[in-house]
Amino acid sequence: MHPDLTERILQHLETADQVDTLDLASQFAVDHQKIVGALKSIQAHGELVTAEVATHKSLGLTDEGLSVVEHGSHEALVHAAVPEEGITQAALMTAGGPNAKVGFSKAMSHGWILVDKTVTPPLVRRKVEKITDSVKEQLKQVAAGKGDALPSKEVTDFKKRKLLQETTTKSFVLRRGPEFATTLTKLETDLTVEMLSSGLWEQLKFKSYNFDALGAPPSRGHLHPLLKVRTEFRQIFLEMGFSEMPTNNYVESSFWNFDALYQPQQHPARDAHDTFFVNHPAKSHKFPQDYLERVKKVHSVGGYGSKGYGYDWKLEEAQKNLLRTHTTAVSARMLYKLANQEGGFKPAKYFSIDKVFRNETLDATHLAEFHQVEGVIADVGLTLGDLIGTLYEFFRKLGITQLEFKPAYNPYTEPSMEIFCYHPGLGKWIEVGNSGVFRPEMLLPMGLPENVNVIAWGLSLERPTMIKYGINNIRDLVGPKVDLKMVEEGPICRLDHV
Repeated sequence: MHPDLTERILQHLETADQVDTLDLASQFAVDHQKIVGALKSIQAHGELVTAEVATHKSLGLTDEGLSVVEHGSHEALVHAAVPEEGITQAALMTAGGPNAKVGFSKAMSHGWILVDKTVTPPLVRRKVEKITDSVKEQLKQVAAGKGDALPSKEVTDFKKRKLLQETTTKSFVLRRGPEFATTLTKLETDLTVEMLSSGLWEQLKFKSYNFDALGAPPSRGHLHPLLKVRTEFRQIFLEMGFSEMPTNNYVESSFWNFDALYQPQQHPARDAHDTFFVNHPAKSHKFPQDYLERVKKVHSVGGYGSKGYGYDWKLEEAQKNLLRTHTTAVSARMLYKLANQEGGFKPAKYFSIDKVFRNETLDATHLAEFHQVEGVIADVGLTLGDLIGTLYEFFRKLGITQLEFKPAYNPYTEPSMEIFCYHPGLGKWIEVGNSGVFRPEMLLPMGLPENVNVIAWGLSLERPTMIKYGINNIRDLVGPKVDLKMVEEGPICRLDHV
């Protein structure tokens, strides 16, 4: 706003009984909204002026109307497209432009053209050689600000043809108020002790309080993108009839994390460079003894149709505490509980979504702490076909329909498969998870019946989150470099599941 626009309005009112803000905008050569803004500033200082709302209706050209002013009316264009020897109606519709149908009808009603049916095919010919394009001339008057001179019949017709549009403009008629002055005095915003003690407050004008103002929004917490995606995954599992496993124990014994999963004690994953071992307490001592002996036997000498690994299994190694490297340790506990529950085995479907920890080098796609999503189904006679069918349904609910499976190796599943999906954005197949059928060497020592099979799959939570939110570096999603503004403004996750 011009710094003295308010005073210019007041000075103008000093010599005029009333004035419309639209006239002021024209006279001062400024935008009407700036005049309205200056009026609000004046009104905030008291009853210097009175403002009465006024409405003004005016005619304006539509985009189609502007095209007529520039190129001519539809009927004139159709007349110009008719050659001396005539033209078929189909060819005329093509030559007359996008509004040729309207132009043909109007030109026929004006008597400018005719259809000669004495020849085959019938031809459209000119009935008159010269025409006056009155539509173009009348719209030119509107463009020049002389639309009020148009007959009402023409205005109605042009509106129907979407050549004209009526706009309503709101303005204010200003008059001098009871506190009129040509200058504005600064309004006080604070009542101070000095003003009260000296009595100065009686002579000052204070800015009125706006009790309808919303005020500054209070700061509040926001859900991290990982939590938003986690909620979507959890909902999908629940829709498929799964029950959530308790995953509150981050510290796990090597027995449940490795040995119960038929993972040998000399496996590289159990080295310190891959696993975080806990110093205090360093060992666990409470294990189901019968089950522990069966696990020891199947590792050392085999059993249940297996030769085992043929090594000296050590309790000291199984007792070591660590930060769990996968939530499959939780699945092992749940399957043991399922096998030994009162009433015997009953089919079950479990899932978990929680943190796991691995001693990995940090880079754009790897963290030492991340989330694992896992699904487990235990039932009689399950096969690899059941696993593939379940995976197709699970990923379909995530909005992923193109899947491929590649044979893989896991100590505790056989057969094992890596899961790949086609990423349209990247234009290639990417690995999204791992899956397999749990080995008998893992299940039978738990006490599960021989005809019960368990299928399972797992994937990370971070990778689909990065894809959904367009994040290329995992350190921009988790860790000290996370932009809190991204967390605050991140949209609700939608996985396009069905």
